[in-house]
Amino acid sequence: MRVKIALNEKGLQYEARPKDLFGGKSELLLNSNPIYKKVPVFLHDGKPLCESTIIVSCIDETRSSPPLPPPCSYGRAQALFWAYYIDKKAVFDACGNIWRCKGEVPLEAKNEFIEILKQLEAYY
Repeated sequence: MRVKIALNEKGLQYEARPKDLFGGKSELLLNSNPIYKKVPVFLHDGKPLCESTIIVSCIDETRSSPPLPPPCSYGRAQALFWAYYIDKKAVFDACGNIWRCKGEVPLEAKNEFIEILKQLEAYY
């Protein structure tokens, strides 16, 4: 979603190719991201870029208007912190605990995710 938001904010056209994250991985994905073999992958001039924060940074650098990050270095650092927090804590840790469950999701996993959402809501 982060990459799509950046592309839309910049007014850039793109072709999204949704992937079945639980099924087989396409040759394009495996060839474009041979290290992690995961999405997102963005093809920029035919060359693959991986990881959403890196992709967004490249989009912002190559398309200057309107700028995506805050204009001051502190604001940019804060935005980067929250991007990493969401990636690591919310998506990888908390959602991973939910996705890996077989059957009923434990209450602890649900509560962990809810607490992370509360932290995000309190900040914004």
